[in-house]
Amino acid sequence: MKIIGITGGVGAGKSAIMDYLMRNYNAKVVRADEVAHLVTQPGKACYMRLVSLLNDDILNEDGSIDRKKMANKIFSDKGLLASVNSIIHPAVREYLMNDIEREKQLGKRDFYFLEAALLIEEGYEQVCDELWYIYASDDVRRKRLRETRGYSDEKTDSIMRNQLSDDMFRRYARVVIDNSGTLEESFKQIEGVING
Repeated sequence: MKIIGITGGVGAGKSAIMDYLMRNYNAKVVRADEVAHLVTQPGKACYMRLVSLLNDDILNEDGSIDRKKMANKIFSDKGLLASVNSIIHPAVREYLMNDIEREKQLGKRDFYFLEAALLIEEGYEQVCDELWYIYASDDVRRKRLRETRGYSDEKTDSIMRNQLSDDMFRRYARVVIDNSGTLEESFKQIEGVING
């Protein structure tokens, strides 16, 4: 089983690529954001630590963590963000390492695709056999974020400023998929990489 890390900037179209990989290959597709959501559920490893750190005003009525409230609370406080990340990231990594080991032992899949915005920053190149960078031009990314998420230019600027540069993504990635055009064009590039 080949472990491939998928990364790229916000709005690059990683989700569409992951959906394609899941539909068309004998692969397990895992998104680190979804794992982060799992490990912060009530009763899970990170839950009480986050509530202790951020107080119970981040909770929904059912006791679960409201991700939007949590994001708003930590968005402008880099110290608080670092503290939250120091709680969540190790738990996500432990979950992923266990999941990868389980899939290896089962021996049924050809690929394990792991998508994470902070793949490089969190050192997942040591876990993955190779990294793929999903690239899209800044203009395309901005347009997508406006149209699909309703992001303002200011919000997009703020997120992009805090992400790795194109040069840094390319330095770590063995494969670059240019997702600036149509999805069909991107899918052809993927087929070329996997079948090549």
